Amino acid sequence: MKEAKELKVTALKNGTVIDHIPANKLFTVIDILGLDKIETTITFGTNLESKRLDKKAIIKVAEKYFEDHEINRIALVAPDAKLNIIKDYTVVEKKIVIVPDKVEGIVKCMNPKCVTNNEPVTTKFNVITKKPISLKCHYCEKITDEAHMKII
Repeated sequence: MKEAKELKVTALKNGTVIDHIPANKLFTVIDILGLDKIETTITFGTNLESKRLDKKAIIKVAEKYFEDHEINRIALVAPDAKLNIIKDYTVVEKKIVIVPDKVEGIVKCMNPKCVTNNEPVTTKFNVITKKPISLKCHYCEKITDEAHMKII
């Protein structure tokens, strides 16, 4: 009889665990948070079983605590994400992401004639609805819905 092998991921002493990310949005979240530029240990898993999401991803970031404005950026692609703040191997705080009222420099305007697509101008949107997400461009007033949203 063959023994089942189990992969162990070391516990996080200090840092942040981001859970309940849709599996297909893992690398988008990594990009939005700039995790490719972080020097501390990052562990992630994807296509993990989840009762809520069918398949989910999880990210563990050692020695990093995110500001609310950083975390709320991922609400556009992972609105059900949950954060566990870890200190000395213990969860000391749980946070949920909140879709912000304004979004800057994260999403591309879907209007090809918008100034943001033709000049070096940072995109700015007002959030019209949070579920499903729809954004109104500050410049051209075109609505970008969740299906047409492109993260930049």
